[in-house]
Amino acid sequence: GIMLEYEKSGELKTKSIDLLDLSPSFITGSYDRTCKVWDTASGGELFTLDGHRNVVYAIAFNNPYGDKIATGSFDKTCKLWSVETGKCYHTFRGHTAEILWDATSGKCMATLTGHDDEILDCCFDYTGKLIATASADGTARVFSAATRKCITKLEGHEGEISKISFNPQGNRLLTGSSDKTARIWDAQTGQCLQVLRGHTDEIFSCAFNYKGNIIITGSKDNTCRIWH
Repeated sequence: GIMLEYEKSGELKTKSIDLLDLSPSFITGSYDRTCKVWDTASGGELFTLDGHRNVVYAIAFNNPYGDKIATGSFDKTCKLWSVETGKCYHTFRGHTAEILWDATSGKCMATLTGHDDEILDCCFDYTGKLIATASADGTARVFSAATRKCITKLEGHEGEISKISFNPQGNRLLTGSSDKTARIWDAQTGQCLQVLRGHTDEIFSCAFNYKGNIIITGSKDNTCRIWH
């Protein structure tokens, strides 16, 4: 998702936003400990997902279906919600590293280890066969969802990596970092293919469009940039 960060008098910051392709709704996560679901056409609030005990830092629809929402919080839990009703299906507890959960039962399937600092973001590719993780240790890793083994390590950023995402084809990864750059990587080899420079402060969020030919980045410098 694209990250927006703003602050008005008496209001708490919106930390993240996610928009599903052709969806009638979008979601935001906030410092007020909630996730809100909004109507895309009118901008009106549909309902609030309330249950976390700390900042809701990461949110996502389950692409491409869009019937569930996952939220991650500084309260060390993840929650899985119904888009239609706002009901919480499961609360996932037990984090000390990257943990793989069964979305149906809520049970822990595996723990992925290897990073030397906190995990700031993680995602599946569109097939569900690969898992990518981004860490404050300045590296990203790609794991096999089947074997839980690390396939490749992405090294090159000079600061923590706060966001990671696959392109729709699954052969490229995009990372955003506190070193003020975003990078495009080969998802299989871990080779850095391109460095996107231009932001004047750390990059909090980045994403491919749904064709994989356009990139958007959001930064603490109060700008978003679109890259072709």
